[in-house]
Amino acid sequence: MSGMPSNIAPANVAASEVPDGFSLAGPGGNGGGASAGGGGGANNQAQQQRDAQRQSILEQAMTPDALARLRRVKLVKKERANAVESMIANMALQGKIDTKVTEGKLIEMLEGIVGAQAQKEGNSAKISFQRKKYTFDSDDDDDDNDDDLL
Repeated sequence: MSGMPSNIAPANVAASEVPDGFSLAGPGGNGGGASAGGGGGANNQAQQQRDAQRQSILEQAMTPDALARLRRVKLVKKERANAVESMIANMALQGKIDTKVTEGKLIEMLEGIVGAQAQKEGNSAKISFQRKKYTFDSDDDDDDNDDDLL
């Protein structure tokens, strides 16, 4: 499989859609093509080529630290990592990325996805604390009258 991890999702990118400054070269400089092992057929080869293109775009659009963090996130939260990968690949293809995505920007994107998921689920991920009130608690509204101290 030409050294590519099998867990990289495809970018579905045609050669004509790659913006200036980017190439379809794979991580080893293999020109973006992936050779199938013979038993997979044309579909497997096309999938491998899309994987290589997407990985190439991510490598060109992200700093090494950000790419390493994204790979670590993908081990734990595959759906979130795939969503961020898609966002970055689409932004790169549309020319919306001026500089490389840093680790800090990647964290912001991940937090944005987490926030969007929490709103979508109705804030079910929100934690609320309900503290017990005691009768001798000094924070009661009844103690607001300080006239008896005079």
